[in-house]
Amino acid sequence: MSRLQTRYDALRTADKKAVVPYIVAGDPSVGATVPLMHRLVAAGADVLELGVPFSDPMSEGPVIQLGHERALENGVSLRGVLAMVSAFREEDTETPVVVMGYANPVERMGHEAFADACASAGVDGVITVDLPPEEVDGLNEHLIRVGIDNIFLISPTTPDERISTIVSRASGFIYYVAVKGVTGAGNLDVADVRHHLGLIRAVSSLPVAVGFGIKDAASASNVAAIADGVVVGSALIDTIAQGIANGDTEAAAIDKAVALLTDIRAGVNKVASAP
Repeated sequence: MSRLQTRYDALRTADKKAVVPYIVAGDPSVGATVPLMHRLVAAGADVLELGVPFSDPMSEGPVIQLGHERALENGVSLRGVLAMVSAFREEDTETPVVVMGYANPVERMGHEAFADACASAGVDGVITVDLPPEEVDGLNEHLIRVGIDNIFLISPTTPDERISTIVSRASGFIYYVAVKGVTGAGNLDVADVRHHLGLIRAVSSLPVAVGFGIKDAASASNVAAIADGVVVGSALIDTIAQGIANGDTEAAAIDKAVALLTDIRAGVNKVASAP
């Protein structure tokens, strides 16, 4: 049983919802990434998503795009990201870690080598944003071989008939994109999210985590009431970046992001414990 399944099963048994922070590996610095991962877990993260820096992150809004740019300037590569996961595993062997990125670095490494490197590092799941389900069988063969989950995005614009195609190739959980457009864009329409989660759950028993548009405890609480988990990325990355831009030390800026995740965890817990 994978760490992701174990974690989601435990949360379901406890009537709790997952909090899933996303950060870009190497932002704000290489040295800060692994300590930040540990601090996010201490603040209530159930699953960690670690972004692999890429030069053309087409699905990301300006906040995360800048995070990718800073990480690339810091010299972070796919292998560097996996080295960070390995370092994290030296102290934490239980928290699931998902690496989220784009197909080009994976294709350059090769499916077999990528899967083996992820398994060696302690990765539990992979999200390849721009790899359609019709083209994933080659990668899936090797991810399945090493026991790593392949996680897919479903958006408000995904045709109903395509949802079945996507979930047939997915494992771990489904990542539902709550708003149209790029990360950090738009406002959440909870009724629309509920409708689409119903479509997904009609054809899949996998947990569904909702991201894009989760900015604070209130938005996280609203989504946690109907989803199995909430994903927060832009808000954390922007908190750190704005803190540093306003003169905070890196450590102080990270403190603010951790405080934000703590608030989000509290908001999610209120929903999960409600009668």
